[in-house]
Amino acid sequence: MKKITYSKSGVDYEKLDPIKKLAQKSAKLTSVNLDKNGFKEIPDTRGESAFVWKQKNIYMASVVEGLGTKSLVADEMERDNKKNYYEIIGHDTVATIINDLITVGATPLSIHAYWAVGDNKFLNNQKRMKALISGWKKACDLASVTWGGGETPTLKGIIEKGTIDLGGAATGIIDNKNKLITDKKIKEGDRIILIKSDGINANGISLTRALAKKMSKGFKTKMKNGKTFGDAILTKSNIYALLIKNLQKEKIDIHYLVNITGHGLRKIMRGKPSFTYVIETIFKPQEVFLFIQDLASLSDYEMYETYNMGQDFAIFVSKKDIERTLNIIKKNKFKAIDAGYLKKGEKQVIIKQKNITYKEGSLNLR
Repeated sequence: MKKITYSKSGVDYEKLDPIKKLAQKSAKLTSVNLDKNGFKEIPDTRGESAFVWKQKNIYMASVVEGLGTKSLVADEMERDNKKNYYEIIGHDTVATIINDLITVGATPLSIHAYWAVGDNKFLNNQKRMKALISGWKKACDLASVTWGGGETPTLKGIIEKGTIDLGGAATGIIDNKNKLITDKKIKEGDRIILIKSDGINANGISLTRALAKKMSKGFKTKMKNGKTFGDAILTKSNIYALLIKNLQKEKIDIHYLVNITGHGLRKIMRGKPSFTYVIETIFKPQEVFLFIQDLASLSDYEMYETYNMGQDFAIFVSKKDIERTLNIIKKNKFKAIDAGYLKKGEKQVIIKQKNITYKEGSLNLR
C-alpha cells in the first residue's frame, strides 16, 4: 500500500498548531477581564492542557475537548456487524476531557456535554442514544464528576447527515496551592513514569479511517491477534482522575503531568523549561499500532510523533518517590514503568530504544 501520512489524511499539525498559538496570544490579552472581576489567572497554565485561575485561597481549572472522528468508526462498525459501540464513545469523550483537566492537579467537579448532529435522524436511534448517555454517565462516575448538562444542536449543512460531533467542557478545583501542577515544578533529575495505554484512544483516527478505505474489508479486517481493526480502535480509554487524587492523598509530590494524545511522546516536553527528556524504557505498542504502521508504511519516528504507541500518561516525580508512586499506580489497577529522566541540555525528547530524537521545534504548542 502507498504511504499514507497523518497530514495527508486531513489533519496537519504544521498548519493547526500555529493557529492555536495565534489564538493563545489573543486569549492572553483577555486576562485583564479576570482582574476586573477580582480573580487572577495563573499565567503558567496558558498553553497547558487546562487553564487555571485563582479565587481567593483556591484555584479553579477548566478545559474544553472533543472526541474527534472516533464516532465515525463506531458508525461504520455498527453498519457492518449491527453492534452498538456508543457506550464506549460516550466513555471516551469524557475520558478525553477529564484526562486533560487533571494535568494541572485539579479534582473534576462538573462536566457539560456538546453533542452536535447533522440531522434529527441521528437522535431518533434510541438504542444508540441510550448507549451514548449510559457510557457518558458511567465515565462521570469513574471520574467522580457531576454531569451538569449540555447542548445538542442540529447543524444541518455544517455536520454531515447521520453523524455526531462529540465534545464538552469541564471545571475542576485545586483546594491547596501545593496541589497546583505547572511546569515550574519540573527539575533536573526528575523521573518520568509512563502508564500503559489500552490502545489508540482518540488520536490519529483520521489516518485509521483513510487506511480502512484502502482495504476490501475495511474496519472488519482481521489483525494478527485475531481482533478486527475496528474493534481494536474502539477499545475503551483509561480515566486517571481517581489515580491522581490518590497520589495527592498519599502526599506524592507530582512535578508535572502529561496526557499523551496528539503529538505522541513529543508531548512530554510540553513545558517551557529547557531539559532533555530521556526515555530509556517504553511499553511495547499494541497490535493495532503495528498494523497501522505496516499498512501506512510509516517509520517509528512518524508513529511515535502521532500516536501514544502504548504510553498513555506521564507522571514526573523525584527519584525518592518512584517506588511509592509505582505502588499506588498498581493499586489503582494500572500498569506503569519508570521510563526515563530529565537532564540539563537542549530541549528535546530522546527515545533510546528506538534511536529517535524529537527537537523542540517539532512541537508547536506554546
